[in-house]
Amino acid sequence: MLNLPSFKAAAVQTSPVFLDPMATCAKAASLIREAAGNGASLVVFPEVFVAGYPYWSWIADPVSCSPWFERLVRASVLLPGPEIAIVCEAARECGVHVIIGVNERSPVSLGTLFNTLVFIGPDGAIMGRHRKLVPTWAEKLTWAPGDGAGLVVYDTAIGPLGGLACGENTNTLARFSLLAQGELVHAASYISLPVAPPDYDMAEAIKVRAMAHSFEGKVFTIVSCSTISDEIIAAMETLVPDARSRLERSNSAFSGVIGPDGRLVGEPLIDAEGIVYADIDLSRCIQPKQMHDIIGHYNRFDIFELTVNRSPRAPVTLTGQQEAPSGPASEAVAATDKP
Repeated sequence: MLNLPSFKAAAVQTSPVFLDPMATCAKAASLIREAAGNGASLVVFPEVFVAGYPYWSWIADPVSCSPWFERLVRASVLLPGPEIAIVCEAARECGVHVIIGVNERSPVSLGTLFNTLVFIGPDGAIMGRHRKLVPTWAEKLTWAPGDGAGLVVYDTAIGPLGGLACGENTNTLARFSLLAQGELVHAASYISLPVAPPDYDMAEAIKVRAMAHSFEGKVFTIVSCSTISDEIIAAMETLVPDARSRLERSNSAFSGVIGPDGRLVGEPLIDAEGIVYADIDLSRCIQPKQMHDIIGHYNRFDIFELTVNRSPRAPVTLTGQQEAPSGPASEAVAATDKP
């Protein structure tokens, strides 16, 4: 007998404590406890929630923004590390799954950051991470591209769980690679981006992307988007005098849950801070797949073939008898100890 989980999901829409990773993780822990207290088994946080988004790259020139990049590096985190441990402990204490975006620092380079989603289990252990494959537009001034090692769907008590960050949710092949691993619960983490082109409705664009993934894959999508606080605006006003007028545009943040029919489950949040809750019943994914199961009978794998390279990328490959380094830097070295 096939038994599929039912659970409550929570999508957080709020701002970080800007460039303060410890305080932001403490805020995340408090929100995890609040969501768990309201019955949530999955809590999804925004893109690079720890501890902020580089808005300076959108409103000023690269030279003027260089000092802000250094501030972001200093506010970045290692995985594992003391900051994310605060979030892990809250997940363990509450027995919930958590997905949270962080600015992850390379363990071997002071100048390389990744836009990373961290997947945490209800035991408080880090299940894995996904580094954003391609930073979007002005984001290329901040983050390095990730690799395919994080294109993983996790087998959890609440179902097969995957996720992508912001613009990656328009990458058809990245999305398909998760669906093809059996994904039924998809986390889509975003930031509020009011500095997009004037005719671009960011909130509507986020919703459309989530609806597309849910409808195509017949899955649930939980969308979490950040907001822009007065603290962030005040910081950006020291760089650009008209920062407030450029960062307060409405319809810039959307958080909510989309069902496998591509429609909203409950009411979303537009711009306002809060937590969106929705009841998820994965048995609702069955009937829509009878019509279009693009990872099964509604595809032609004799015609189409997708190969995904999930090898982690490292700056150096060392051979010989020397033992691979231990500790955080070890991930940066592909060691093949051969005589």
